[in-house]
Amino acid sequence: MTDLPTGRVLQVNVSDGGVPKRPVPSARVTSAGVAGDRQNADTVHGGPHRAVSILGVEVIERLRAEGHPIEPGSTGENLTIAGFDVSTLEAGTRLAIGDELVLEISQPTNPCRTIRRSFKDGRFGRLSIRAHPTDSRMYARVITAGTVAPDDEIRVEPAVDPSAAGFAISDRLDNAERESSIVFWEAAVAAGRRIAILDDGEIAASAAPDLPGPIFNQGLGFAHLPNLVDRAIAHFRDHGVTGWILADDPPWDGAVVDATLARWALESPLAPVEVPGLVVRELARDEIGPWADVIVAASEMPPAIGETWRELERHLALAAHHHRFVAEIDGTPVGAGSLHLHHQLGWLRAGSVLPSHRGRGVQRALIAERATHAWRLGADAVGASTLEGGASAANVERLGFRRVATRRSYVTDPA
Repeated sequence: MTDLPTGRVLQVNVSDGGVPKRPVPSARVTSAGVAGDRQNADTVHGGPHRAVSILGVEVIERLRAEGHPIEPGSTGENLTIAGFDVSTLEAGTRLAIGDELVLEISQPTNPCRTIRRSFKDGRFGRLSIRAHPTDSRMYARVITAGTVAPDDEIRVEPAVDPSAAGFAISDRLDNAERESSIVFWEAAVAAGRRIAILDDGEIAASAAPDLPGPIFNQGLGFAHLPNLVDRAIAHFRDHGVTGWILADDPPWDGAVVDATLARWALESPLAPVEVPGLVVRELARDEIGPWADVIVAASEMPPAIGETWRELERHLALAAHHHRFVAEIDGTPVGAGSLHLHHQLGWLRAGSVLPSHRGRGVQRALIAERATHAWRLGADAVGASTLEGGASAANVERLGFRRVATRRSYVTDPA
């Protein structure tokens, strides 16, 4: 433990939105963020898991040596610190600052074009942790609220909560699920269905008065931005539908859980799963019918939902980054599923096997082939969501996926 570094706060920065953030003598820090600070894009930044952004002055000095016009606060960090490279700390690492404040590193801060003026060529990707592992801003959640000021000592402490290490990958999984769901909803709209879609930053919601149930009436992205859940509730209320909101902890008093979902991640390639006589293949864009037919039959969907699923397939087949697969025995489809690629992460969707062929390894073969295809396309991880304790959960765990988070589906009625 004596090897853990120490440092100090160089500058505390806030703004009324946007950059640069300007120095202040001190500020109170809570789970709502830094007092006096505001985010213009609150569906991308902020929230309790990204309450504070931190950047080391050592990074600023390296970038200035390259000729970039960066200054403390100019890229939007709340705390400019000195003494160690914060971007090298693992998620879950804690920072005890001054007499009260305790922060916990949650994930890297993704650079965006808002900060481009801090770079001589406008290439804000210079602060990407993927390209430059030591040169990134880092987000932190607040463990213990407190006041922070320049020259406060920072003591680095080891992680306490084992689940904190999974936050960054679970954030990627949530983003991939959101993007793939939007593509799916848009395909239904293109098929003529009446669906209102809210798509704003890292949150999304759909409302379909004619298609009751969670498939087309769902709110996503609120596990990491629970402070914005009212926007999904308002969307459901405005369109007169019962909605299902995926979150972590209850997002409002008295929230009712409809289902508990396990989040899984795979970060190394899978070996093929061999099932005698079974062939798993990707469908061509103009090959329409088998994929939807299997999923509708396997899921026993209500007629209106099933018909929508069949009609949207033609439009989904044309969507970028979306791939449909069928599992066949002697040319007859017995299983189906899809894969959506989002920022080098493969998201597995709609894996279904006909009841007559369950228990034979068909589902595992579908999972393995889609995961392998994701690696072929350049993914560095594959994710999936399963019902707690269900057969799909057992299959992904058996294949080597690790559980990284839990999501709960909360029902909200407009009444």
